[in-house]
Amino acid sequence: MDDKLIIVEKQDRICTIVFNRPEKRNSLSPPLLIQFIRVMESLNDDQETRVVVVRGAGNEAFSSGYSIFDIPKGISPEDMEALKKINPLLRGLEVISEYRYPVIAMVNGFTLGAGCELAATCDLRIASDKAKFGMPPAKLGVLYSFSGHRRFVNLVGEANAKELFLTGRMVDAHKAKEMGLVNYVVSEDDLLSATYDLAREIIENAPLSVSGAKILINKSVSSPMPTPEDEAMAEELINRCFSSEDLKEGQKAFKEKRKPVFRGK
Repeated sequence: MDDKLIIVEKQDRICTIVFNRPEKRNSLSPPLLIQFIRVMESLNDDQETRVVVVRGAGNEAFSSGYSIFDIPKGISPEDMEALKKINPLLRGLEVISEYRYPVIAMVNGFTLGAGCELAATCDLRIASDKAKFGMPPAKLGVLYSFSGHRRFVNLVGEANAKELFLTGRMVDAHKAKEMGLVNYVVSEDDLLSATYDLAREIIENAPLSVSGAKILINKSVSSPMPTPEDEAMAEELINRCFSSEDLKEGQKAFKEKRKPVFRGK
């Protein structure tokens, strides 16, 4: 299997994952998704990384969608076995939601279909003014999954989700921001710096607070009416923050008028 389907770089507590199929507009092939899943799962044991940035190689596309038929002949037996056991796209979306720290989509160029859903699954999205978003199933004669429709309804609302799916047309970055599909729109020249400025701002915050907020927000979206188990989980996360060394450091730094140095403990 081609080890360069994705590129992984780690620096200053930020892990960057690059979809490296520029000749295919970074389409999400099953082998690529398997590599992505393995990297994301491995980050659960990484005590240094606190933000993940996901991007596409080149400037033409973040990802043009899911390419289920594009399986290389040289795929390894273990990866072929993995394909038989999991839906790589579904699991690829799950690992983003399950990862305890924020995942930022850095979006440039075409972001379509499953590529658009993967960006929507990330916690934050920052797009260049050259980005274009679209959900084209209706133009292909297929119907998207229930979970996919629900994800977009949760993110952009019923009216905007219907516009995306019923027309199948692409929208530019500014329209996407108006819909709530992206958080920020910047120039193509500023995309890299703006993305990593945002990532660095997040890693300066208390890790327990950041991860706890992601967990509770995701749970609120998936289960609008909290169960007793949800309430117990929230209380445990809150108590963990209140008893943490980071809380003491935050209070001390406030008194000393300096930036806190959080350690996630």
